[in-house]
Amino acid sequence: MANPGDTAGLTRLIENGAVVPGEIVAVIGKTEGNGGANDFTRGLATLSFSLLLAKYLGLAPDEVTRKIAFVWSGGTEGVLSPHATVFTRGADDAAPDGRSKRLTLGIAVTRDLAPEEVGTMAEVRLVAEAVLSAQAEAGITDPRDVHYVQVKGPLLTPAAVADADSRGARLVTRDPNGSKPYARGATALGVALALGEATESALHDGMIAQAMDVYSSVANTSAGGELKNCEILLFGNSIQASGDLRIGHAVLQDVVDAGAVTRAAQSALGDTDAALDISQLVALFAKAEAPPGGMLRGRRTTMLSDADIHYERHARASLGAVLASVTGDSAIFISGGTEHQCKPGEAPIAAILRV
Repeated sequence: MANPGDTAGLTRLIENGAVVPGEIVAVIGKTEGNGGANDFTRGLATLSFSLLLAKYLGLAPDEVTRKIAFVWSGGTEGVLSPHATVFTRGADDAAPDGRSKRLTLGIAVTRDLAPEEVGTMAEVRLVAEAVLSAQAEAGITDPRDVHYVQVKGPLLTPAAVADADSRGARLVTRDPNGSKPYARGATALGVALALGEATESALHDGMIAQAMDVYSSVANTSAGGELKNCEILLFGNSIQASGDLRIGHAVLQDVVDAGAVTRAAQSALGDTDAALDISQLVALFAKAEAPPGGMLRGRRTTMLSDADIHYERHARASLGAVLASVTGDSAIFISGGTEHQCKPGEAPIAAILRV
């Protein structure tokens, strides 16, 4: 994408027959904004793509956004390339063989959240319910076959704070940017609860974005001011699916863990001894986090003490360079902030391979 409103690439894919507009079910992408509460590049990208697809689908733009899930993450620091990954679902000439599991996708959305529900157990439970719905749609019965759950939910905008104030409602914070950890954490815990990675007895409002020893290893969550509900895209492998794609996941030990790409690919292939074949790699999705205390493998970093550049931007740039050095491709989805997404200092990574 040449800019957040650039739809020329998708237009070419549609015009040359590579993508059928009616088969598009989701778009996940990176835009060149700051990733903060005032990052309006995400809303611009959704608007631009919905206007384009409205023409092909014969729908109003707002109907397009109800039909297709759009998830954008702002921040393409360093070598990361602004891009969109388009997911389509269509009929396959070959029926599932009943033995091989292939990539499948389930989508669900929650109702709109009130400002006072953002970052609370109300959001956790709503996301958990939606994750189970998405898992059912994907045809996945075993949670171990779920490898990547992308959730985009709301953060607290100044308007949302004012609305809560007018009703005397209590918020987790009054700081829009400070609400991101709570929002991301609550949605990640919703994934953990739905997939059996956490029990509800261990969850309560006071531990969200605080007790980081409770987490999901497959959640990848973001928060933005461009939406009020939570959108859940659940990816896994199912025996009910056909096609030539599989997905796997691994855990990044830190932002320089280049070996995680190979481990995620091996997970997709179901072979822990498989060598990495970059030609098979279709898409890569990861979270980036600063090392605890700023210490990376015994060396001090300034990620957490830099007053000029937020640590998320440091982390995205660092991890982007490491992963691109392995894949040779900078069109990688990397989002910052890992509250309740793997252990502190670690982060999830998922890979889709053509097999």
